[in-house]
Amino acid sequence: MTQRVVITAGASGIGLEMARNFAADGARVWVSDIDAGAVSALPDGIRGTVVNVADEAAMAGFFSGVEADWGGLDVLCANAGVKGPTARIEDIALNEWRSCTAVNLDGAFLAAKFAAPMMKRARSGAMIFTSSTAGLYGYPSRAPYSAAKWAVIGLMKTVAMELGPFGVRSNAIAPGSVEGPRMEAVLVAEAKAKGMTRDQVYEGYAKGTSMQSFVEARDVANMAVFLASDAARLVSGQVIAVDGHTVNPDPQV
Repeated sequence: MTQRVVITAGASGIGLEMARNFAADGARVWVSDIDAGAVSALPDGIRGTVVNVADEAAMAGFFSGVEADWGGLDVLCANAGVKGPTARIEDIALNEWRSCTAVNLDGAFLAAKFAAPMMKRARSGAMIFTSSTAGLYGYPSRAPYSAAKWAVIGLMKTVAMELGPFGVRSNAIAPGSVEGPRMEAVLVAEAKAKGMTRDQVYEGYAKGTSMQSFVEARDVANMAVFLASDAARLVSGQVIAVDGHTVNPDPQV
């Protein structure tokens, strides 16, 4: 059966790579993204809708459209995320905290909330949440992001427990430092906050893993396709790091 796959924040970065990989595997793919320009530039064969994942009404409408057009859903990749502020806890404003957690956590919750009924009715499905190594170790100067990514793991495990009896699996991927524009913004912001150069921060993160390397978006996408496949039919409630094995989550050079 052809998989029906929804990916939030699927028009760029990790989400776009997921979309390409699922499509290459023969799936029908529908992505949401807040960036209208990126949605309009999606590759042929990948459907896109402009949606703010933190807006409940918008998400309800999006998933209603998915159900109306597709009749159901097989795979959800709750992937939307923003980096949030780079500052020590005493310097973070409440509105900065809330705007970060709204996308990273509320967005994941809303995606699961509206995907669950379709999967329960079908008594099958796979939910894949994008967490982070920041959700495993903590992340100095990135408290809202880290807190949200830890919470995503709790959400995932609870969803696995609730939906498992209906044949629905739930897992989280914890990427490490992923090459790309979003990570570049993180590197620059962190270098400024720590009084280091961008290259020093980059080298520190690479050396903080056993494999001394950054991750590529395709590595995360490959894991998502695996977790959604029959090869992972009994894999549920798990956090799988794709990070080259983090050994020092806050390296200093």
